Amino acid sequence: MIIVMKVGTPAAEIDRLDEELRTNWGLTPERIVGRYKTVIGLVGDTVELEPMQLREMSSWVEEVLRVEKPYKRASLEYRQGEPSSVAVPTPAGTVTIGLHHPIAIVAGPCSVENEEMIVETAKRVKAAGAQFLRGGAYKPRTSPYAFQGHGESALGLLATAREASGLGIITEVMDAADLSAIVEVADVIQVGARNMQNFSLLKKVGAQDKPVLLKRGISATIEEWLMAAEYIMAAGNPNVILCERGIRGYDRQYTRNTLDLSAVPVLRTLTHLPIMVDPSHGTGWAQFVPSMSMASIASGTDSLMIEVHPNPKKALSDGPQSLTPDQFDQLMQELAVMGKLMNRWPQPVAVLA
Repeated sequence: MIIVMKVGTPAAEIDRLDEELRTNWGLTPERIVGRYKTVIGLVGDTVELEPMQLREMSSWVEEVLRVEKPYKRASLEYRQGEPSSVAVPTPAGTVTIGLHHPIAIVAGPCSVENEEMIVETAKRVKAAGAQFLRGGAYKPRTSPYAFQGHGESALGLLATAREASGLGIITEVMDAADLSAIVEVADVIQVGARNMQNFSLLKKVGAQDKPVLLKRGISATIEEWLMAAEYIMAAGNPNVILCERGIRGYDRQYTRNTLDLSAVPVLRTLTHLPIMVDPSHGTGWAQFVPSMSMASIASGTDSLMIEVHPNPKKALSDGPQSLTPDQFDQLMQELAVMGKLMNRWPQPVAVLA
């Protein structure tokens, strides 16, 4: 249930309502300050509450609405149709990811292999216009014999790359036991597709303050994905970014997954949360990444995650879907044209040679 306050409601009146709802009604109010109005979300048992009871609490109450979706905090209703954004402090300044902001670019290798490789890649993608470096310290792999990442030592290499490049760091958590070490280095905590419904992990991730990137499970419906986001938000962290990375389809001979770009406009009708698209995992082949990156921007994404490796043929994981730094340079010039058309690009359009 949400209480929508009238435009211009005094802060003292909202504070009074907050106290009364806590003390007399046993509810936990969550204040959402929008561009024009303040909304108070009510957490707790509201089944027996009648909207009229809440309207009578103050003449500044405009309306009281029940949130019908099972995902309450993640629903578009919860913010009265207003999209939210996630502000991420990085060494180069705060980067805001959301509908009313320029498209944020995340780039880097699937996994951190050594210091020279990760620092070189970080500098190259930063020079091309990326704001974040992605790189796995802990890698979930289908085969137990495949490279699993260097673990905690790779976090130190990511910290080195962060210092050398000024990029924000996005890396994946697989086990709650590693969360505290990851939080020390990462600017955004990634929950991968395989852990989208690891509810114990989602609660732990939701209890810390860093923004969370939640990738869609390989066979997850959109509602299941949003319910996973709800777990994180219910634990106290409102800063969730949804990442479409492809779902399991029928024809895996030609693409690794089926990149569901229809999810982007669908999500716009259901949730206020920012949206990212990962065309690298979504296709599995570097040759398809540029066209699907352009299509992602056209579909309305707020961010792109693109795998880049200095030598994809020698990559320890996901080499076939990784662009070289030179290919990424070219792609960023092409994306700038599309981004400008969508009024979502911060940089001047470069002239292609």
